[in-house]
Amino acid sequence: MLLILLVALLVPYLLTPFYRTGHPVSALMAWRTLTGASVSRQWIDLAAMSPSLPRSVVAAEDAKFCSHHGIDWDALHEVIDDAEEGEVRRGGSTITQQVAKNLFLWPGRSVVRKALELPLALWIDRVLPKPRILEIYLNIAELGPSGQFGAQSGATYAFGHPASALSPREAALLAAILPNPVKRSARNPGPGVRRLAGTYMARAQASELQRCWSENRAF
Repeated sequence: MLLILLVALLVPYLLTPFYRTGHPVSALMAWRTLTGASVSRQWIDLAAMSPSLPRSVVAAEDAKFCSHHGIDWDALHEVIDDAEEGEVRRGGSTITQQVAKNLFLWPGRSVVRKALELPLALWIDRVLPKPRILEIYLNIAELGPSGQFGAQSGATYAFGHPASALSPREAALLAAILPNPVKRSARNPGPGVRRLAGTYMARAQASELQRCWSENRAF
């Protein structure tokens, strides 16, 4: 039993180097497929996406994506402080942590899952280049209310055209629904989603993110 547990813990670390190429699917996508639920995903390379989409998503989800090593420790400390004070106002997960969770773990709040997620995120950041991490995230994130996974399916569902043709506004709307694409809609955005989209559009043009793109030529 202990050996089986050890192997299960090591598998993500062994698989990660192979994800430099290919079209990986998330654990959630695999589970839904096995249970007969709807899953729609068409892979699209990062270079083929509208540049507005990765910029908006980084602005929305992880502004320090280019500078941290898988974990934004400052944000994590703030979340811990909030929890100790009885306030959980925001998440502290980086894009890399979400890739770790989506690829290998399970959704929902769990101390055990978080304990597995943190070292795995550090490993992913060490083994995979930043552009590849972002490319994987944008192809496994849930971006629609009925099983739409990834930028291509999310863009097609919400706007009727591929992710390559997203305008800055549309890209920001997709970024705004990432926390909960079932309750939030890019297709029929409410006031809150529209407000967030405007914020993310502005953040995407911030000088720190512009340096991020210039330093990572593959974006």
